[in-house]
Amino acid sequence: MDTPRPASTDATAAPDAHTPPVPLEGSCHCGAVRLRLPHLPEQATRCNCSLCRRLNGLWAYYPLGTVQIEGHPEHTTDYIWGDKTLRNIRCIHCGCVTHWEPLAPEPGARHGVNLNNFDPQVAAGVRVRRFDGAETWTFLD
Repeated sequence: MDTPRPASTDATAAPDAHTPPVPLEGSCHCGAVRLRLPHLPEQATRCNCSLCRRLNGLWAYYPLGTVQIEGHPEHTTDYIWGDKTLRNIRCIHCGCVTHWEPLAPEPGARHGVNLNNFDPQVAAGVRVRRFDGAETWTFLD
């Protein structure tokens, strides 16, 4: 009898019967903005602030510059609001929000990538934390 093996988090590992390959490339709906993750995220955040709840973003965070983004800035525009520290990036053609980035990056800065622009398998194995950005500014789990 086969002993089940733990699923690999290395998306570049050779596929086998237990671990389907997970593409680490995603895009907006029309494909003008394409993103490639450096690795599978360990967790993601679903926020209920006034913007995130409208976008239905599922945010995974990476050190700034580690996600390859093609089509930005020539096919994107941004939306800056609130305390004016982040720019939310969307495709100018189809309107999909692909990521956010800091307006004034500092050492250790990160950006958020919307996992809803990737194959659903990417998010399927990721722990999703709920963040109360509407009121308490704390995680709810």
